[in-house]
Amino acid sequence: MEETPVIPRVRLGTQGLHVSKLGFGCMGLTGSYNSPLDDDAGVAVIAHAFRRGVAFFDTSDFYGPHTNETLLGKALKQLPREQVQVATKFGIQLYEYGAGTGTVCGRPEYVRACCEASLRRLGVDHIDLYYQHRIDTTVPIEDTVWRLFLTLFIA
Repeated sequence: MEETPVIPRVRLGTQGLHVSKLGFGCMGLTGSYNSPLDDDAGVAVIAHAFRRGVAFFDTSDFYGPHTNETLLGKALKQLPREQVQVATKFGIQLYEYGAGTGTVCGRPEYVRACCEASLRRLGVDHIDLYYQHRIDTTVPIEDTVWRLFLTLFIA
């Protein structure tokens, strides 16, 4: 029987989040720079990475668009959620759905909608690391971050 490798864990930030030192960026699974994998193959890749010791998975609402979070959500249903850390991003608003194009958006009213949609697509009750994909220089970062704080900790 093959032994599962031990990938060290590290503290990320100051809030107590510990992640595997090696993370898995899921973007390529849904065809950002290549042909997309079908769902079964994508889930199998994520499960294989987890069995090999990777427990930190990064995605975005922009990848696919949206399909990458959905794919990771399918994989998460087969993994012990308490052993997996999920990162996803917001901040690129699609203006041509399906064309992979969008504009940077950090408007406070946009943040909550993105977070709720990501939670649904991922099929989770919390996101371990939620961050802005691109900074919107037309919106003070304090406004974006304050809305993010309200979304995650107050609502």
